[in-house]
Amino acid sequence: MIYYLHDAINLNTFKDMTIQRIDSTPRMSRIVEHNNTIYLCGQTAKDANTDIKEQTITTLEKVEELLEKAGSDKKHILSVTIYVRDMKDFAAMNEVWDAWVVDGCQPARACVEARMARPELLVEMSVIAAKK
Repeated sequence: MIYYLHDAINLNTFKDMTIQRIDSTPRMSRIVEHNNTIYLCGQTAKDANTDIKEQTITTLEKVEELLEKAGSDKKHILSVTIYVRDMKDFAAMNEVWDAWVVDGCQPARACVEARMARPELLVEMSVIAAKK
């Protein structure tokens, strides 16, 4: 949205432009909030030396923890992009996902095969959610 000088008279016009960054490092923020929308950085497994099911479980646990910290939950997830190292793991990852996602609250979702930052990582998730 473009704001012109005459819009600046009403300072409330700029309230929606506030961006809150949580758990930031010099490289990134783990959580970013803007306009009641929450963006999580890519989440990976707590222990990358496990199989795809366990990595998916612990990745989703981290997602839930960050969403809670940001004032949201899995019922408010809008979109998830899932990266898997090898599509041979797609069905096993989906088995965990399907048991985790709340019926009636399924987000938009994409899943792609991708080269990971570390070879032992099998899954990564990028999440966008609405604030509760």
